Amino acid sequence: MKTLLIAALTALTLSLSAQSDSTTVKIPFQNMDLSWINGQNRQTDFPLTLKDGSGETILTGVAYLDTYINYDLRNPIDNTHTISSSIGRNNEFTLNLASIGIETNYKNIIGRLWLQYGQMGSIIQDLDATVAHGRNTSIDNLKNIREAAAGYHFNTWHGVNVEMGIFMSYIGLESYITQENWSYQRSMVCDFTPFYFSGARLQAFPSKHFKTELWLLNGWQSYNSWNKSIGVGNSNYYRPNENLQLVANFYYGNDSRTSVNRFHHDNSIVMRYYKDARSEGISQGAFSLNTHYGFQQGAGVKASAQYMTGASLSNRLWFYKNKFAVTLRGDFVKNPGLYLAFSPSPVTPNDFTDAIANDSSQDLTIYQGTITFDIMPSDFVTFRLEARYRKSDKPYFAGHGGTTSPDGWVDTPVGNWRPDLVRDEAGITLAVNFRL
Repeated sequence: MKTLLIAALTALTLSLSAQSDSTTVKIPFQNMDLSWINGQNRQTDFPLTLKDGSGETILTGVAYLDTYINYDLRNPIDNTHTISSSIGRNNEFTLNLASIGIETNYKNIIGRLWLQYGQMGSIIQDLDATVAHGRNTSIDNLKNIREAAAGYHFNTWHGVNVEMGIFMSYIGLESYITQENWSYQRSMVCDFTPFYFSGARLQAFPSKHFKTELWLLNGWQSYNSWNKSIGVGNSNYYRPNENLQLVANFYYGNDSRTSVNRFHHDNSIVMRYYKDARSEGISQGAFSLNTHYGFQQGAGVKASAQYMTGASLSNRLWFYKNKFAVTLRGDFVKNPGLYLAFSPSPVTPNDFTDAIANDSSQDLTIYQGTITFDIMPSDFVTFRLEARYRKSDKPYFAGHGGTTSPDGWVDTPVGNWRPDLVRDEAGITLAVNFRL
């Protein structure tokens, strides 16, 4: 299958190359306002742009900074916030993500390099176990690269792109960049699914309103591969007009040291049902629905025992010419077998991870509700206040005793101490970010 896909990509690339010079340039989704969509950049102005003498863009510089202070009502003594890829600390001012980069589509050349630093990268990348597969694979080689890709754009249909590198994940509705999401803490279905992929992709825009992508991947959020198999993915976006987006994504790969195969599918509907950009009252209204289903099977593992399903429903209202917004969201995830679940204490033994070892049929169901208030004086800055409540059917979140040691420090002997895990969590987060 791998050989056939590579051969097909090569043949298609050669065919498109022969057509590209004589085809009129067409731009997909042209003249559509997509800045309101959950998971999309809301910028309409890009000030860090370098152009040539004819006015064609050579490079676009990008800069992003995300900071927050979070408070859990149980106030863990180790200041560690658990079960989140967006938030890692409690009762501290935190640099979550600082990122700079350049992007270009000059004369059909595709180039993209984003560098990153901050807490969120460590939360996500430190889970990649494939870096133990052989040598020359350390996370240290790649941890400061958020996205890097090289490729070429063919002027066929409304565009065809061939790229290879490290990409942000196409799985799930919500973005790795918190400013692009309607809520700061991501939905649980998006937290449990990948944020990056290493591989190659073919993007095709057969019409102005439709995009489809074929992916060849090292694996599920992994820089390296688990074995000799290559993962395969597909992503589809349909936007019949600027007020509606329909998405369907698929993934299949062998993501274990044995023969355990993983399948995952998510789809979403995002719809803007009201727009009056000049209104000093409600200026926009939209909702998003994202649903997921996946499983793994093989080597004695049954899909009926190890699957993941869940959904997230959000409604957002913008006010006063889109300078303010309020988002209400409810979501849940159900993960029997716990094969995608975060560990609440990755280093210290605890009741949750012991349950996995002793009973592979363990179930996990989490419900979450958030309310988010945004102040957006411009496209470049966001002030965000968010309250959340999460509840699990098992002790899963950090209690006051924390998840590190008896006094909260990593160098304190643990002895027979067990992390303090509780079934529910409530908190509030204040975040400030900017993007150019």
